[in-house]
Amino acid sequence: MINFEEELKKFQPSPEVEDIEDEINGLSLNDMSDIMGELLKEKDD
Repeated sequence: MINFEEELKKFQPSPEVEDIEDEINGLSLNDMSDIMGELLKEKDD
């Protein structure tokens, strides 16, 4: 039987995942509402 508590204690995240996570969090991402707002501003100008 798997002891999940013991397995969680042994868990080590992959360094690549942490690097990617840092890169993604550093990006400025626009969502759909940001894009629509920009389009409406351009339309009014």
